[in-house]
Amino acid sequence: MVRLADNDSMKQMQNLWIYRFGVVITLTLLMVAVACSSNSQPEATKDDNPKAFACAPDAEDAPLDFTLKDMDDNDVTLASFKGKVILVNFWATWCAPCKAEIPAFVELQEQYSDDLQILGISVDDTVEDMRPYAAEFKVNYPFLVGLGRQDVEDAYGPLFGIPQSFVISRDGKICKKHAGIASKQQFEEEIKGLL
Repeated sequence: MVRLADNDSMKQMQNLWIYRFGVVITLTLLMVAVACSSNSQPEATKDDNPKAFACAPDAEDAPLDFTLKDMDDNDVTLASFKGKVILVNFWATWCAPCKAEIPAFVELQEQYSDDLQILGISVDDTVEDMRPYAAEFKVNYPFLVGLGRQDVEDAYGPLFGIPQSFVISRDGKICKKHAGIASKQQFEEEIKGLL
């Protein structure tokens, strides 16, 4: 004998089907919206400006009046790089997203070496921790010791997490802040826009 489901069970099944139907409709509408927005973008022409990124006219001055030690105990003054695009990256050896960004920084520093200076400020590592890390990633830009330099973090922050990166124009303005990981493509578009 087949037993009919009671009213509560039937209502639960109806609610489940309504929920599933709503999810399918929502996903379908989302896919249509994405397809429409990607098709509505104008094709690039030779006359388009390749420098889509620009610094805001009211951008703040970057706090570059700091001198930090590099891994060889040399003084590095941030302001000495004015005239180049500067990318200041706050990181740490224990930070997985920081680790993921470093290969892109190495490539960008090599590619734009005449016009770009990347500076990696380790927030809480000793030189002994930083040195093998720099060797592993073949880092070609200065790793600076930020341990004990809360004044630098406060000037750029407050920093509530890492990585945090600041893209600074040739004339020393903060043009972009990345709180968290960003892609090589994002950084490259910003750098090219400031060259």
